[in-house]
Amino acid sequence: MNNIFVYCETEEGVVADVSLELLTKGRSLADKLGCKLEALVIGSKLNGVEKNLFPYGSDVVHVADDPRLSPYTTLPHTSIVVNLFKKEKPQIALMGATPVGRDLGPRVSSALYSGLTADCTSLEIGDHEDKKAGKTYKDLLYQIRPAFGGNIIATIINPECRPQMATVREGVMKKEIRSENYKGEVKKLDVASMVSPEDFVVEIIERHVEKRKVNLNAAPVIVSGGYGMGSRENFKVLYELAEVLGGEVGASRAAVDAGFADHERQVGQTGVTVRPKLYIACGISGQIQHRAGMEDSAQIIAINNDPGAPINSIADYVINGDVLDVIPKMIKYYKANTK
Repeated sequence: MNNIFVYCETEEGVVADVSLELLTKGRSLADKLGCKLEALVIGSKLNGVEKNLFPYGSDVVHVADDPRLSPYTTLPHTSIVVNLFKKEKPQIALMGATPVGRDLGPRVSSALYSGLTADCTSLEIGDHEDKKAGKTYKDLLYQIRPAFGGNIIATIINPECRPQMATVREGVMKKEIRSENYKGEVKKLDVASMVSPEDFVVEIIERHVEKRKVNLNAAPVIVSGGYGMGSRENFKVLYELAEVLGGEVGASRAAVDAGFADHERQVGQTGVTVRPKLYIACGISGQIQHRAGMEDSAQIIAINNDPGAPINSIADYVINGDVLDVIPKMIKYYKANTK
């Protein structure tokens, strides 16, 4: 009762990274609240899945294992989550802001009249004073996310309804193992008692999953371009540098809005959050929305012609100059030194 639940997605027996990131964050929130962290896994052929979840601090792993539950379909998964939450009454429930989470989360919150904050970039515990009502609320979940097109950062609370629900973007939270020897309890759910035959009215006859063409989260090196690159044509030099370094190309929101790069390459609060070993920011001024998506990179190099650019304040190395002059030289000398 009043514990923290994380809905864990699986694909062919592999737990999604965003779910492990949420378990890591959930563990820290649970420690602060003095409650348990519980994971929920729904699917098929889930024997041993708890071994992947206990190291991240799960005290309890609820498993709903049935051949009809994989691949994901809306109705049976919703019924299981809603019925379990009605029984267990969690104070917080977290899901990934993935296609599955964005489908499942609103249906669960609607059924439970709980509310939901989508696409959070940060989660914290804190208090709130409602001066008008004369009430003080303790230990609420601060659900933090960009709003108004990323121009402000909003902190959203849900004082009255439970669970406090949020979906969180992949890569925003760090994935850290609590302990390899951490042990919890496994609870097998009785699927038949939680779903109805009507939940399986939709049958998947054929399924095709297209893998992501761009995976910035896995790239050890990211070469990002901003509005200062000038054009989509000039972005070609970034692809050349990324190819030489064995990395990927990213972009700021301004560059994406200008049509210099595709949205799937956008780094920042309204894009993806990355933590590569090396992040090279080219022609990027470095507004707070962009910095929030890359400031945890192990090493940052900033290349721009503005000595006062905000990105310079967090960069390990700053190169002042025209990116179209600097980058070809970097490519040339890197190739020369690696022969």
